[in-house]
Amino acid sequence: MDERTQIRRIALWPLAIPMKIRFSHAAHERQVADPVVISVELASGVTGWGETLPRPYVTGESVASVRTAVVRDLTPPLVSLRPTCLPEALEAIDALPTAGQDGEGISAARAGLEMAMLDAYCRHWGRPVTDAVGWLGLPGGGLPGSLRQTRYSGVLGGDDPDRVLRSLRKMRLFGLRDFKLKVGFDADHELVAAVAGKLSRAIRRGRATLRLDANSAWSLNEAVERLTAWQDRPIACIEQPLPKGQEQELVELKRSVPTPIMHDESLVTMADAEALIEHGVADYFNIRLSKNGGWLASIRMAGLARRHGVAYQLGCMVGETSILSAAGRAFLGVVPGVRFAEGSYGGFLLRDDVVDRPIRFGYGGRGRRLPGPGWGVRVDTKRLERLVADRRIDIPL
Repeated sequence: MDERTQIRRIALWPLAIPMKIRFSHAAHERQVADPVVISVELASGVTGWGETLPRPYVTGESVASVRTAVVRDLTPPLVSLRPTCLPEALEAIDALPTAGQDGEGISAARAGLEMAMLDAYCRHWGRPVTDAVGWLGLPGGGLPGSLRQTRYSGVLGGDDPDRVLRSLRKMRLFGLRDFKLKVGFDADHELVAAVAGKLSRAIRRGRATLRLDANSAWSLNEAVERLTAWQDRPIACIEQPLPKGQEQELVELKRSVPTPIMHDESLVTMADAEALIEHGVADYFNIRLSKNGGWLASIRMAGLARRHGVAYQLGCMVGETSILSAAGRAFLGVVPGVRFAEGSYGGFLLRDDVVDRPIRFGYGGRGRRLPGPGWGVRVDTKRLERLVADRRIDIPL
């Protein structure tokens, strides 16, 4: 046992960060980002940082439930933790529960704490988080992963075709080539026609892609009607066309239209992933670190997808800070075959951030590897204090 590696204190920082634009999709509209930053302080004085964005319509969690889960379900096993090496710490982190005492899922809460512990222990031993992938044993995993090939995507939201086209124009001028269009509005046909029309030549030449995201907005009949009408459009896939729990309807949807299906809200746990594969409806997985239980858990899900021939992307939640952006870079740095990437929007979307050097992707959607121990970012506690929505929640151990 090493007394220096004891967790001395866990803190939750519920934030409210103004966004530069109002972002809309079929399930929600927001102009203020509301991430929860989690810090883990070791007896050695080292502090690690994680982040999550609980969404009731995604994992069924809220800021209040995250606090409850951390205190009641996630912290008790950590009281006696004193790892003597990084692999020992990784075993404890990987063993964090995915469900609470009441049986409800706690994926978002687990994700934030998992990432904070990873950062803390990697900083304690002076190791980059990417070193942990060797412990997982992911076939083909390790540097450089997908970071050199995969570019970050532009995401288009809103029900005004003219406004969406203006956003598309700006993104293309910045060199982006992969785009996701939010659908599930009355103006769906106009939106798809406008965006697909603008991108059709570039898509034919292999210089752009277009995928759609319905955020669970459609019934089976609506999905069949819309996707049938758009069969001549160059659409790479449709994300979450139906609400979670409609696996049999998804089977019927796949029989009716050829558009590949990407799963998001219906893909939270490994059990979800296995069920979708078993039903034969898994074309793409949208893996999001704060939705799927954290960094290690998301790498495991990517490994499952790869073994079963399912394509996958790195997704994000709207309003992520540079902590999750850094974790996303580390994911891309060790996971092979990531088809699309979202996130690292930084100052494109947020008016403020929590690190001294905010992260965002560069021209063309390119992201670089971040050097240094842990996630490779330095959190500014003064910024955190300024952005706290209510108050910091301290949990001493």
